[in-house]
Amino acid sequence: VTVTTTAGPGKAGEGEKEKVLPEPEKVVTEPPAVTLLDKKEGEQAKALFEKVKKFRVHVEEGDILYTMYIRQTVLKVCKFLAILVYNLVYVGKISFLVACRVETSEVTGYASFCCNHTKAHLFSKLAFCYISFVCVYGITCLYTLYWLFHRPLKEYSFRSVREETGMGDIPDVKNDFAFMLHLIDQYDSLYSKRFAVFLSEVSESRLKQLNLNHEWTAEKLRQKLQRNARGRLELALCMLPGLPDTVFELSEVEALRLEAIGDITFPPGLSQLVHLQELSLLHSPARLPFSSQIFLRDRLKVIRIKCEELREVPLWVFGLRGLEELHLEGLFPPELARAATLESLRELKQLKVLSLRSNAGKVPASVTDVAGHLQRLSLHNDGARLLALNSLKKLAALRELELVACGLERIPHAVFSLGALQELDLRDNHLRSIEEILSFQHCRKLLTLRLWHNQIAYVPEHVRKLRGLEQLYLSHNKLETLPTQLGMCSSLRLLDVSHNGLHSLPAELGLLQNLQHLALSYNALEFLPDELFFCRKLRTLLLGYNHLSQLAPQVGALRALSRLELKGNRLEALPEELGNCGGLKKSGLLVEDTLYDGLPAEVRDRMEAE
Repeated sequence: VTVTTTAGPGKAGEGEKEKVLPEPEKVVTEPPAVTLLDKKEGEQAKALFEKVKKFRVHVEEGDILYTMYIRQTVLKVCKFLAILVYNLVYVGKISFLVACRVETSEVTGYASFCCNHTKAHLFSKLAFCYISFVCVYGITCLYTLYWLFHRPLKEYSFRSVREETGMGDIPDVKNDFAFMLHLIDQYDSLYSKRFAVFLSEVSESRLKQLNLNHEWTAEKLRQKLQRNARGRLELALCMLPGLPDTVFELSEVEALRLEAIGDITFPPGLSQLVHLQELSLLHSPARLPFSSQIFLRDRLKVIRIKCEELREVPLWVFGLRGLEELHLEGLFPPELARAATLESLRELKQLKVLSLRSNAGKVPASVTDVAGHLQRLSLHNDGARLLALNSLKKLAALRELELVACGLERIPHAVFSLGALQELDLRDNHLRSIEEILSFQHCRKLLTLRLWHNQIAYVPEHVRKLRGLEQLYLSHNKLETLPTQLGMCSSLRLLDVSHNGLHSLPAELGLLQNLQHLALSYNALEFLPDELFFCRKLRTLLLGYNHLSQLAPQVGALRALSRLELKGNRLEALPEELGNCGGLKKSGLLVEDTLYDGLPAEVRDRMEAE
């Protein structure tokens, strides 16, 4: 840096001096960090990607531009050759000096002259320029023709761009699209390289990811956290174009539910979800890097997969050795439905619950891989008939079994071999007869039997053998009577025979001294046996939508009753003895308002008291 100074008063004769100061050190400034696109820029870039994609699809379909360009060039070359030949033929015949004979010798003394037009010189210059321009035009046409044919212009490769940028997914293009890129290269190849970025799905996915992260901030995602049915803190995302990276900033998440989200690749940031125990992938195909598999292998406890076909289930699922619950939903292809082949479950050493909703023709053989520790098996077949169930015999530790909508017409004999079975659900099948119920005496631990939503017409007498049964569901069948032997199921706490065609009840139901819940709604009952009110432990009595014309005063003996349904009957009044049911409040009494208002005031006051 040079600073000019002026001499002081005592040094007037010295003039000006230059004082050179030392040059300061250069400060090296780092380039600013790349910032995220704002919302407007992101939308514009997204729109540009879409336009390029549509443009490519439209232009690559044909080669109209390429063909027209060739035709025009060939026509220009032909025109040039025609002009060139024409000039070669006739230029030689042009003469600027013309011999003239004039009879003026007596005057001038000359008989012959060389005549020259006054503009001949100008014409010669113009003709020279014209021929020069024609030659330049011709050379240009010939070069263009050479350029068109010396290499294929209907194909364009981005190999060099892929090597420079590392974007290996930039596709080569063809037809008019390729031809236009070749034309652009003649001007500046940099434009083609920039254009290539918009053909890369990786670039597009990166842009989408940036926009997604910008839209779904960690604070916004944290507001969506809720406790699920299992009490876990769950984040549920549905119908997003991808998975925001900000999800992995919520380390408190215990359950992650992803539904209808495009192709997902879990990043290494998954390891930040240190409390994650439950993962649901519903129509959301996902890839899991090996490092993330190691992270989830012993940590994940519950996983739910729902897809179109079961062969789409990711293989890494079957390597989660800490998994306790596996829920799969999808169809087997028609040619594989009968075999019902499922991946090996040998690695799932801790699996206790297996749920499969599909169209399997038999119980998958791989279920036996977890026979030693599987406690609950649910097979939902959506009406497809389940033919082979022999594999069930090997599930010695099984406690709960659901065979829902499996097209069963009889209770499978394989079930009777399950000595540890406590709950059996055969909902939505085609059961007509349950004579095999006698064999349930071998299942000594059986507590709950669900035979609802079938076509059962009667209950056999040997139901009395099920003395340890605590819950029996027979609703939505075709029952018209109940056997008197049902009263010998002394451990029964819940009996549901609603939605049938019962006209009467056996008096022996009064023997069920442990009965707490009795559902008789939607039948054709005209009266109730007085013995029914001997069930003093009844808490819930559902009698709605029958043909009852009166309710016996003995109902007052049910002191534990807290819920009574009477709607839809032919009752004219309610007995005032309802006031003796100490646990019955107005909210638990489902009856028409007119009948309720007919109760004595003191009874109503007691029911309405908190």
